[in-house]
Order: sequence, then C-alpha cells, then structure tokens
Amino acid sequence: MARSVNKVILIGNLGRDAETRFTPQGVPVTSFSVATSRRWKDQATGDWKDATTWSNVVLWRQENVANYLTKGKQVYVEGRLESRSYDDKDGNKKYVTEVVAEEVILLGGRGGEEGSGGGGEGMQSAPRRATGAPRPMGGAPAGDDFPPGISDDDVPF
Repeated sequence: MARSVNKVILIGNLGRDAETRFTPQGVPVTSFSVATSRRWKDQATGDWKDATTWSNVVLWRQENVANYLTKGKQVYVEGRLESRSYDDKDGNKKYVTEVVAEEVILLGGRGGEEGSGGGGEGMQSAPRRATGAPRPMGGAPAGDDFPPGISDDDVPF
C-alpha cells in the first residue's frame, strides 16, 4: 500500500492579527492569514511578475500566542491541509480549505523593520510537543536548560 503525505510549509507575512476563540467545550482555536509571494520573469515580455497567495491558518489549543501573531510579522508555519464544508445562515453550502498548523515560529519583525528574519523576538508553538507558554527560537536550550547528563561541551556548535 502506498503512503500519502499531507504537509504544508509556509514562510510569509501575517495578513491580519491572530484571533483566538473558544469552542463550547473551552478549547482555544487561533486563526490568522499568511501571505506568501512568488516572483518570476515573464518569458514573452521579459518583465518581472509577482503573485501573492493568501492562506488561512488554524492553530488549536494555543490560547496565548495571538498577542505575538500580529499583522505584518514574518512567520514559519508547518502543518497539513484540511478541507471542510458548512451551511451558512442562508442555507448555502460553503467549502473552506485551510492549513491546520502543527508548528508556528515567529521569524522576525514587520517586513521593513531591522532584524526581520532574525530570531530576536521569536516564539515557537507546537501543540503536539508542548503546551503552555511560547518557547524562544533556537536549536539548543541555553545553560541549565539541558536535560540531565548533557552539558555545554556536548553540543556540537
């Protein structure tokens, strides 16, 4: 039997401030949009063309990240595509495709700010691996945050 893959990776800018709502059971759901752009050279005219794609993103069980996810910030999103349908208030069937985020990392400030793309104000949220407060970006924990038996000398960089 063949395996299938449903994986989405986006690096783009937030199109609006994130908004957190709660299900009737009290589960937090944070939603936001990410703009990704591509640029190519038109073969016929030789002119550069740009296209922007907007993706709706949903992040479950992370109620404290909306304050960090503000319009214009650059963000890395990893997750899966999910489609669903619902009936609107007029009874019309609507279809929605969105990215269900499994990991969200702030990459830097707004597009024109210094440090954009840097890790100074980063946070990471991964519902399957951690709950609670956002974690700072970075490959390895600093100082006393290493698991028992691991010291600074054990880190290869």
